[in-house]
Amino acid sequence: MKVIILAGGYGSRLGHVSELIPKPMVEIGGRPIIWHIMKIYAHYGYNEFVIALGYKGNIIKDYFYKLQSYNSDFTVDTATGEIIYHNGSPDQWKVTLVDTGVDTFKGGRIKRLEKYLDDINMLTYGDGVSNIDINELVAYHKKHGKMVTITGVKPPSMFGEVIEKDGLVLSFEEKPQTSKGLINGGYMVFNKQMLNYLTPDTKCDFEFGPLEKLATEGEVMTYKHEGFWECSDTVRDVNHLNKLWETGKAQWKIWK
Repeated sequence: MKVIILAGGYGSRLGHVSELIPKPMVEIGGRPIIWHIMKIYAHYGYNEFVIALGYKGNIIKDYFYKLQSYNSDFTVDTATGEIIYHNGSPDQWKVTLVDTGVDTFKGGRIKRLEKYLDDINMLTYGDGVSNIDINELVAYHKKHGKMVTITGVKPPSMFGEVIEKDGLVLSFEEKPQTSKGLINGGYMVFNKQMLNYLTPDTKCDFEFGPLEKLATEGEVMTYKHEGFWECSDTVRDVNHLNKLWETGKAQWKIWK
């Protein structure tokens, strides 16, 4: 089963940060957030990834091309160019990196990956981390028999919440989960037949159009995740995730 990561967007809400690097390369705890996402899947034994590239895709290609050197001590023989790595990489992944176009919408990106995919695949965005149980998600998808499963999450509040009683402040909660409706948090599973609803056209979207049509046909189910989920949509989000990592409160760090 392949894991698709959509990594081609501009990340415009990150401001000047996205002028230098693509959104999935924003660092949390010194590692790109895409690495954190892949560690979540790998924890459950899913180690084959297909990454849909677009904006500044070469930076992501370069990162994975040099990943072993980033993760290891090594010796370089400058005369011969030989490199000897002194410790193995803990990340034993097979990563396929595919240029899907700078301006291609999500549906077009997914369709352009078709030849690399299996009968059942997973799909997520390159900016969201969670403590979701991937095994439970996959089991849920296989049990209901529909074509697509999305993970429904409650979005975190943009601001901290003051907990009070009769005007007396009891505590402050930073970015609590809201009580509003669910949003699609990524971490999706789909049968390959879903690709018949997509085209490789640059303007082929995913959530608006194909996924809506599948929903009207009764082919989309929601796996409700009530645990931790957050994305790195803004600089404020990135700072918050880094703070959680630095203080040992990164709930998405389910690996050892």
